[in-house]
Amino acid sequence: MLFTITVNNKKILAEKGETILSALNRNGISVPTLCRMKEFTSTGACRLCVVEVEGRERLVTSCSEPVEEWMNIRTHSPRVINARKTIIELLLSKHPDECLYCVKNLNCELQNLAAELNIKERRIKGKKATPRLDQSGFSIVREHSKCVLCGRCVRVCEEIVTVTAIDFVNRAQKTQIGTSMGLDFNFTSCINCGQCVNVCPTGALHEKQSITEVYDFLNNPDYYKVIQYSPVVPLAIAEELGIKPSKDIDRILNGILRKMGFSKIYLTGAGTDILIKELATEVAHRIVEKSDGPLYISACAAWVKYAEQAMHGELKFLSTLKPPQNITGSLIKTVISGSLKLKPGQIFSVSVSPCTAMKFEAKRDGMMTKGIYDVDAVITVRELAKLIKLYGLDINSTEGELADEPFAHRSAMAAYSEITGGLTEAVVRNVMVMLTGKDPGRKEFKSILAGGSFRDALFSVNGHTLSVAVIDGLTGLEKLRQSVEQGKKYDLVEVMVCPGGCLNGGGLPSCRTKDELRNRIKQITASEELSTIKTPDESPVIKYFYDKTIATNSSLIDKKIFFTHFSERDVLL
Repeated sequence: MLFTITVNNKKILAEKGETILSALNRNGISVPTLCRMKEFTSTGACRLCVVEVEGRERLVTSCSEPVEEWMNIRTHSPRVINARKTIIELLLSKHPDECLYCVKNLNCELQNLAAELNIKERRIKGKKATPRLDQSGFSIVREHSKCVLCGRCVRVCEEIVTVTAIDFVNRAQKTQIGTSMGLDFNFTSCINCGQCVNVCPTGALHEKQSITEVYDFLNNPDYYKVIQYSPVVPLAIAEELGIKPSKDIDRILNGILRKMGFSKIYLTGAGTDILIKELATEVAHRIVEKSDGPLYISACAAWVKYAEQAMHGELKFLSTLKPPQNITGSLIKTVISGSLKLKPGQIFSVSVSPCTAMKFEAKRDGMMTKGIYDVDAVITVRELAKLIKLYGLDINSTEGELADEPFAHRSAMAAYSEITGGLTEAVVRNVMVMLTGKDPGRKEFKSILAGGSFRDALFSVNGHTLSVAVIDGLTGLEKLRQSVEQGKKYDLVEVMVCPGGCLNGGGLPSCRTKDELRNRIKQITASEELSTIKTPDESPVIKYFYDKTIATNSSLIDKKIFFTHFSERDVLL
């Protein structure tokens, strides 16, 4: 039911049951917030969204107050502006004066709010928070002194990721965001997904930077520099740099990377195609052999760590195939190094990933080939954007170039695998091709590509029934458990920690709403519909690799370099 309210002496339409803030935003009136996230129930914790309502003695938090027909509201009265300024000034009174050196400089919500409210001097002096830098993990850094207690990270970790690695601890002025028993991140249940990083308004949480390391190696003549990037990176880098993506954005990115000094540029999607082929072979074998138990896809690094911590009984069902970046990395350190007549240690291999957990994944014990890491450094899209700016490169005036052989091509399936359910579709379609000789196309798989946090489906493959389940965010694991308890059995299970998949990874520009995520999915789907290479079998990389490379390289015949191992982790859950 719609009714009229008065806002700033003008009539606007409001809807019964919505909040004041919702009504204001819908009518083009912006009110600052710090703790609010659109997909979550509002708490009014930060108090920045206060407005003045006639008849109310106190200011009202617009994000949590239901709108009523009689309301006469002032959103930017002197009283309101003064309250908001005071809140920001109180936060700044304890905040460290490190803006120039902060990773969030010029992209910090606290900094932006201070500018919007015209705060130009320090009127309130407070005791600065004690600096404490937690760099114990491979993926995420915590800077306690920059935390403004907005609670976004706590809510995402608890309600979306369901790991609850962090929470509010202590009371009153001693309140802070902490971990179990005050342990450093590396000793907690954190799975490095980076969803907390994407919602942090300041620099209190950010990815562990590898920019300096990469820059130093790029300027070291003793190393041969190689880089790979996942299918979603070109579109994401365009988004991060604020330019309009085009069909040539992949080639333009290649030109940029070449100017930086990388000698070889490869597509991680080639490794995804190999993963799809190997997973399909494993699933086809399990169907024929009628193996018991599901096969869990282990391409999501955050999911693997979660399974090692909280699902010890399921570890034996995890596929031991390495993720795409490490499959590609292992080939760089074997096949490529051999063709270049270099030792593996002479190659500095970089991977650009949408995922912060891949930083952790790259340093696992099982991600090595003959004692040398498959990937030497992993950088996020945000870090790559900073490198581009560091080198003063203009992406708009850079000519496009092709990636390098033998990993210059990937299939459309490799790109779809960045979306939750896409890898399952690719594997099942390849199984069908293996056992029937026919590719059913994409239409048959719509049920596993959209929906809630849990979706399942049955597929008929040459007289066999293949049962699959797709978990889109860890909240779907409970639904999987319930389904299994009711007697359902699954042959293949895909788990993605980040809702939506790698397109919503912790190393990408943050998707604040589901609409933004859907738009990103549409972009990559639209760009791949025109691809001439639809499946791994159509990729010249895959054909050459399986027909020629494996047969002529003794270190690849058994394919051991594509496999890893997992082990139980004891952490405080």
